[in-house]
Amino acid sequence: MLDAHVAVPTPAAAVLRRILELRDAALALEDEHAGELEALHPDNRASGANLLHYLAIRRHDLRSLQVDLVALGLSSLGRCEAHVLPTLDALLAVLSPKGPAAPSKEASGGAFPGNSMDGGSPPRRASRYPMAGVHQGRATLERNTVALLGSPRSDRDVRIMVTADAGLAAAPQRMQEMLLAGMDLLRINCAHDGLATWAAMLGHLTTAHAAGHGAARVLMDLGGPKLRTGAFAPGPCVLKLRPTRDRLGRVLVPARALLTPSTEPELGDGTLPRIPVDEAWLDRLEVGDLVHLHDARGRKRRLLCERRIGSSVVVATDRTCYLVPGTVLRCSVGERSGPASAVGDLPALEGELPLRVGDRLQLTAQVVECRTPDAGGMATVTCTLPEVFAYVRAGQPVWFDDGRIGGVIEAVEGQNARIRITSTPPKGARLRADKGINLPDTAFEHNGLTLQDRADLRFVAQHADAVSLSFLDRPQDVVDLQRALTEEGRSDLAIVLKIETKRGFERLPRILLAAMRSPHVGVMIARGDLAVECGFERLAEVQEEMLWLCEAAHVPAIWATQVLDNLARNGLPTRAEVTDAAMAVRAECVMLNKGPHIVSAIRILDGILRRMAGHQYKKRAMLRPLRVSFF
Repeated sequence: MLDAHVAVPTPAAAVLRRILELRDAALALEDEHAGELEALHPDNRASGANLLHYLAIRRHDLRSLQVDLVALGLSSLGRCEAHVLPTLDALLAVLSPKGPAAPSKEASGGAFPGNSMDGGSPPRRASRYPMAGVHQGRATLERNTVALLGSPRSDRDVRIMVTADAGLAAAPQRMQEMLLAGMDLLRINCAHDGLATWAAMLGHLTTAHAAGHGAARVLMDLGGPKLRTGAFAPGPCVLKLRPTRDRLGRVLVPARALLTPSTEPELGDGTLPRIPVDEAWLDRLEVGDLVHLHDARGRKRRLLCERRIGSSVVVATDRTCYLVPGTVLRCSVGERSGPASAVGDLPALEGELPLRVGDRLQLTAQVVECRTPDAGGMATVTCTLPEVFAYVRAGQPVWFDDGRIGGVIEAVEGQNARIRITSTPPKGARLRADKGINLPDTAFEHNGLTLQDRADLRFVAQHADAVSLSFLDRPQDVVDLQRALTEEGRSDLAIVLKIETKRGFERLPRILLAAMRSPHVGVMIARGDLAVECGFERLAEVQEEMLWLCEAAHVPAIWATQVLDNLARNGLPTRAEVTDAAMAVRAECVMLNKGPHIVSAIRILDGILRRMAGHQYKKRAMLRPLRVSFF
């Protein structure tokens, strides 16, 4: 603390001058947007002002000032997001030649006393809104987090959100397991499934809660106007059975399938592929019989009958086998070697288009099935949003399937764009229907709410605790959603801003101010699409900036996309994704995607977040006692 009778050293005087300039800039930006602040929900106006204060000081390069502040033993402004003006005022109080000043008596609109370098300047005014102090800023964010995401669990402030898959509608036990493992929120993506499936999922959630297994809030994503590939012609009707082998080619686990009566194709336990056959022939099979066949390649194969499940038979093979409708199956055991059975109808494989670097394809607005390359070597793929062709230009990049396939637009002719593929994995990639299309450099303006979104919103308004709109990239999209919620009688419904486009990220401050007209707001950092839109090399920077802006607005952030993804899908996490999950503790919520091992992923994430809570809060390291052998 500086003595009030000692002149401020020159370095401190220069620092004081810069802090005063930052304070003036913060209040000037607040004045500039006074009308927008008054339009916010009353509970969010002070938070909106704090966001503007943060934006004002971050217009400047503060790095040299930070070094000077640290040299004086003061805050470097590095953690001021949630309380900008109080942090500046605290610095001024220490740096002032008059010494620390008493706080202003006025709750808002008051003066900041004793902050001039010569002690004789008129007192400076405060914000129009009561500014939360250092502790109050964190308390405001925590209060908003509880309102949006629910109360925290013991020893874990960060919530866990889990994306529902369609199978959850028929698996009430798994819903209970997810709750017991640590799920705090259930996310339903309206771009998939339908009303009946959603209702079944929510019914299981209600039942599990009533049974005492825990509770979870519900977030429902509206599909939004996502660019996707259109329909592809189906692939061949073929079933591939392939055993699991070690590196020496030895069979570890044979391939298994279920022979089922053609008249009852749904019998079985749902975990094995089904092969429909003649029921009378199937009844004659016994455990231990061998079924012989020539597969689709003409290779001799045999299937061992292992056990019966009702009227079905589990068969196994230690060699790769391709079955198609009409494949003849024979049993050559005594009297049972009589009539054969032909394989019945099999589901068609998903259509796909193999692509490599240098290939060319035409993206079109015409509703056609994907066509393989024509005589000129160009395939045709439909784009689900025809209006985009008014905005695309030659030379712009285009990405498919979450960035797995990249290209450049060579020419645009009406509602057709000719694309040359410039990026794929080394062995190429296969493009399929309903895969995302990203156009990061295309200034594509569109309506945020589609007709399907408005239809889905009726269900969402009745059943969800919060709603998010996918691919919003302008404030008007939020306004449209707010109006639609008012029409449904749910203007109080919490809104989550799902930011997944480059334009949405660049406009986030204005989108936040529009959203804060509603009482409860959150932001989902959709890192998958953001990585494609902004470039993978920029993702770390982008997600950091979004976390800072959310904290400045006292808005809870949801860390999303591919958290522990390998664990959820394959049962084993990678080292990198464990570190990624640990860093997610700086958000208020972490989202897991679906996968067969999702319950295990929830448990492990719960443990990671509990441990990290003692080490990290936002950007601040929490210095709990070290547990190393030196002590």
